[in-house]
Amino acid sequence: MTVVANKKVLTIVIHLAVWTCFLLIPFIFQQHSRDSPSPSAISNHFRAVLISSSLYLIAFYYINTQILIPKMLLTRKWGVYGLYIVAFFVLFLYFPEWISSLVTDSSNEIANKTGGMQYFHGVPQDSLHITPPPPPPPHGTGRHHFHFFPGSYLIFILVFTIGTCVSVIQEWLKTDTYKKEIEREKLNTELQFLKSQVNPHFFFNTLNNIYSLAVTGSEMTAPAILKLSSIMRYIISDAQKNAVPLDNEVTFVQHFIDLQLVRLTDKVAVDFTVDGIVENKMIEPLLFIPFVENAFKYGVSTKENTSIVFHLNIGDKKIIFSSSNKIIHNENVLRDTTGIGINNVKRRLELLYPDKHELQIFNTGENFSVKLEITIK
Repeated sequence: MTVVANKKVLTIVIHLAVWTCFLLIPFIFQQHSRDSPSPSAISNHFRAVLISSSLYLIAFYYINTQILIPKMLLTRKWGVYGLYIVAFFVLFLYFPEWISSLVTDSSNEIANKTGGMQYFHGVPQDSLHITPPPPPPPHGTGRHHFHFFPGSYLIFILVFTIGTCVSVIQEWLKTDTYKKEIEREKLNTELQFLKSQVNPHFFFNTLNNIYSLAVTGSEMTAPAILKLSSIMRYIISDAQKNAVPLDNEVTFVQHFIDLQLVRLTDKVAVDFTVDGIVENKMIEPLLFIPFVENAFKYGVSTKENTSIVFHLNIGDKKIIFSSSNKIIHNENVLRDTTGIGINNVKRRLELLYPDKHELQIFNTGENFSVKLEITIK
């Protein structure tokens, strides 16, 4: 609220400053006629024209920007809007002269109303042998004939152009900002939905693993539950953030691997290596886990020796994650369920790292490998 209030105050101050300078123009550019017997009267009339023109233009500016543009131009009533602008322009040709004539005529009548005789400091001019000035020309001619000061038409066009351009640009920026807010909200909603898809899928598999340990009465049941508790805490708290420390994500992956190894035999070898400095780097959460989970689902056999390799290379601006495993064909495995996880992470990468990631997936039918390269800040 404070920021909005400050912007309004700043806008009002700017408008007042601009219009104050605009109204000072008549006092800066005063003109006098050398041939006129009454230069002060001409100067006053011209000044009145300038002031009334300025006030008219200020009123026109706000009528145009606050009423005509929102209700006509932006609603595509272009013909009606054009007629109003033409009418205001024609009125501009006569209104300032009419107002200034009323003001200057009233002043002259008061100044010259002396009972039919001209006086000079209270003394009749005849007694001073002073020739009275010639009678004023008829109304509408001479000094009251209105001549626009140089650039008057251009000033009207300038005020009209500035007001219209500013209003249209402001409306465009407002619409663009609104669209971006909608897109951002849509993006956040979609990301939250994708994360909610990750969590049940992950917990379903992990709970099955712990259930197997409990059924067999394994001593690893309690430690597995503690690791699962740590993972749940990470997903519920940290994973809901837009970005997490990279070392937290690495620890999360390592705990997941440990939980998987609990139920596996010695026939499965898992190698997870990390090269580089993990501290002081941020990354979106839960990006690696679908590939890790996929490797365990399709790369593990209880009948033959298998190996799974995970590697994380961390540079100053790039993170490269890779995994590789042999595909163990098992008819009991539902391949479509894993496809959900892979497509999920693809979509998240498109939303979170547009033009800042490269995902390569290789499936030869016998071996499956993934290489994910992410550019970080």
